[in-house]
This record gives sequence, structure tokens and C-alpha cells, in this order.
Amino acid sequence: MTEERLRILEMLAGGKITTDEADRLLGALGGSSSAATATAAKPKPKFLRVIVDAIDDDNGKPVHINIRVPVLLLRAGVRLASFIPTSAQLRVNDELRRQGVDFDITQIKPENLNEIIDHLGDLQIDIDAQDEAKIRIYAE
Repeated sequence: MTEERLRILEMLAGGKITTDEADRLLGALGGSSSAATATAAKPKPKFLRVIVDAIDDDNGKPVHINIRVPVLLLRAGVRLASFIPTSAQLRVNDELRRQGVDFDITQIKPENLNEIIDHLGDLQIDIDAQDEAKIRIYAE
């Protein structure tokens, strides 16, 4: 235990500071405060969920789509994509652009996906399209 930590604990024991103050001070020293522990203990997402609620234009009936994709499947897909020949990847990119999607699949790398997955726990997208459709994308 470092001298600074010991001093903080002595001040706490002597009643000079509160437990909240000690927690903040220990956290500032790089210790494990309860806030830091709560953040670190947050589980990594296991699924990417996409929910769509809309009305079918043809018959006016409600449509409910609920997709739950395992994050491990996303990881496996990215690894498998690395086996696609470059010429095929370029053709896919061309077709995506023709369809109006400006996305380059050659830029998807496992290390990029890891960073995205690490941040998925904070992801939540809600889209309301003027009562036509409600789309919700989040990690769980």
C-alpha cells in the first residue's frame, strides 16, 4: 500500500473525511473506487438487437421484426471476410455504391470490430419516422 493511500485511510479512520471523500481520493490515485469498479464490472454485450415496428404499406397491418445477433457471430463473420479475395471485395464495394451505400468492406478488420464491440454496451439508437416506423438498435 502506498503512503498516500495509507494517509487517506488514516484520515477516514480519524473522522477527518467521509467515506465518499475517501472513495474519490482513492479513485484519483488510481485506486479502485466504487464508481470505477461499477464501470469496470459492466458486462460486455453478448447480442446486438434490432427491433422494427412498422405498418405494411400494402395492407395496413402492423409488422414487428425482432433480430438478435450474437456478437460472436459478428466476430466470426469479420474473420471469414478476410478470406474473400480482394477482387470479390472490390466488386461488392462497387455494388454497394450502386445501391447508394458508401461503405468499404475492405476496411473491416478484426481489431476494428473489437473496438466497436467494446463500445456496443453504450449503443442505443431509437428512430421514429413520423409514425411510419419505429426502429431500435441496442446491445444487450
